[in-house]
Amino acid sequence: MEVAQQWIGRGYPVAKVLRIAGVARSSYYYQTRYAVKEKQVSEGRPAPGYSYNDHHVRISDEQIQEWLMELISGSGYNYGYHKLTAALRREYGLVVNKKKIYRLCQELGILRRQHRKQIHYPRRIARNRIITGSNQLWETDIKYGYVDGEDRFFFILEFLDVYDRSIIAYHMGRSCRATDAVRTLKNALWQRDLLEADTQPIIRSDNGPQYVAKAFEAACETLGCEHERIPPKTPNKNAHIESFHRVLEDDCLSRELFESYKTAYERVSEFFYNYNNVRLHGSLGYRPPAEFFRKHMQAGVTTKTVTL
Repeated sequence: MEVAQQWIGRGYPVAKVLRIAGVARSSYYYQTRYAVKEKQVSEGRPAPGYSYNDHHVRISDEQIQEWLMELISGSGYNYGYHKLTAALRREYGLVVNKKKIYRLCQELGILRRQHRKQIHYPRRIARNRIITGSNQLWETDIKYGYVDGEDRFFFILEFLDVYDRSIIAYHMGRSCRATDAVRTLKNALWQRDLLEADTQPIIRSDNGPQYVAKAFEAACETLGCEHERIPPKTPNKNAHIESFHRVLEDDCLSRELFESYKTAYERVSEFFYNYNNVRLHGSLGYRPPAEFFRKHMQAGVTTKTVTL
């Protein structure tokens, strides 16, 4: 294309040059007439290097920077650029905006470190409730297990529905962080087909670090779940999952010595399956939790109202 343009520029017939070069006439005319040329980046209007005071006298930027240094060193206050702008207007009658003072402070390297706005989530204390159906209140807590063969602990975190007693979702791992609690909560909502539901369950927990973390609070806020925490030293407020942990301890964790984490994971996973699908629960009419939940949702089967 460039060679063809050069020959055409010397006065040779356009059609003949394009035919010899093998360039379509439409491509040639598009490039010469309509192609977008590289945009020239404008650097904007240069800074004037001065400002005016109330008497319309020019004050150089160098003088303003000297005043800024005097204000910082002499006032004894750790002012930000907003207050420095106000101080220059008060003391020197300077007609200047905060953007320019920000730029001058940036050149001097005296800008204060910007603090991120902290989002504080209100702490909701667990209150007395009457539960009449599934997916109204879920309790969550963390249980420790031990691997004798590796001389190390592992963590189990669950979400339990207080009405149908099901373990909806659980996390098991060598560590347990707030992100694990968030992921398990999302999994529990997915298991119950509640991710897009208008009404979400209340989540009740103790005051463990995973639950007081901002990540967990923010996730509950985003997912639409009200998160309430029991007062310290009141495990009876989380009685259902505390009772489940006793069953987990007696029927699984204390029943054998785990030689490896792999073995522990297999045994705990098997226990959760049996608890939900095989083990009879007296408060559910001697049905397994999964069976009762299905009949509750499909046929309206109920159990005693839960008051806690």
